[in-house]
Amino acid sequence: MKWKYICKKTQQIKTTMGYLKILGIGNALVDIITMLGDDQIINSLNLPKGSMTLVDRTMSERIQREIENEKRILVTGGSVANAINGVANLGVPCGFLGTVGRDDLGKLFEGEQKNQGIQPLLIHSALPTGRAVGLVEPGGERTFATYLGAASALHPDDVTPERLNGFNIFFIEGYLVYNHALIMAAAVAAKNAGLTIALDLASYNVVEANREILIELVDNYVDIVFANEEEAKAFTEMEPLAAVENLAGRCDIAVVKIGKEGAYVKQGKTLHHIPAAGSLVVDTTGAGDFFAAGFLAGIAKGYDLEKSGKLGALLASRVIRVPGAKLVEEEWIEIRKIEENF
Repeated sequence: MKWKYICKKTQQIKTTMGYLKILGIGNALVDIITMLGDDQIINSLNLPKGSMTLVDRTMSERIQREIENEKRILVTGGSVANAINGVANLGVPCGFLGTVGRDDLGKLFEGEQKNQGIQPLLIHSALPTGRAVGLVEPGGERTFATYLGAASALHPDDVTPERLNGFNIFFIEGYLVYNHALIMAAAVAAKNAGLTIALDLASYNVVEANREILIELVDNYVDIVFANEEEAKAFTEMEPLAAVENLAGRCDIAVVKIGKEGAYVKQGKTLHHIPAAGSLVVDTTGAGDFFAAGFLAGIAKGYDLEKSGKLGALLASRVIRVPGAKLVEEEWIEIRKIEENF
């Protein structure tokens, strides 16, 4: 079926006989998800709860020693990589641009992408593949300590017109903002190529440390912005409803996620409240990533904003039921059946 997606800010009109194609760029990581009985380890490591903190290799190894007797699972991760995994499982063509090491974890990451039907635009580095230790407390709140390793080797020159060719939507990971040159080069290249640009604000402490450049990105390059209520407050200094109004005045579509209350989605003068799709919480790892996956997949399929938001909420509700940011095929089959009846 032939349809159009209109981005008001850039006055783009994209027409296709199929779905729009989504390219993600971000940190290629392997997550070490650790289920804790309390917050003692997090406090002893002096990590800010509920956030993502970059650590060096020595600190990462210390943390891994601290958790060696705890229950752990190993899954491929990275914020946008998680989202692209969700996009692929909803049947939308997609790719991922990132950097991995020439090691077993790098092979694991690349193999997982291929198995999921994701086009891996991966660059290989002599550094070890990055890993993120996710510390999950009872109740599901997670704290990440991330050693970027090879992921930090992604360079502005790696975002080439050839790698962007054939894609329609470019989803940029907010964590890349620590490399100002890289994230700006990615935004400029995508804008010059005529892609619709989506950005996730990553984490409240990331926003606090990089607010000026994030404002520049959102005001001048971004078409779709995702934030949770803490990130939105760090960016706008406003509560969720006022924050989504503010963000929607800066770009085309603003999404502010408000946990168990769902999300606000605003474009122009139209505001949608998207209810949460479930309440069972085991681990909130990947909740925001999967909301973005469902939302962008909906846009790629030609859904309106409310239906796209409902798909995002559905994915988020399913991933918080399990440790880590991966769902088994049986879950995806059920999700796709529910989507058919939206």
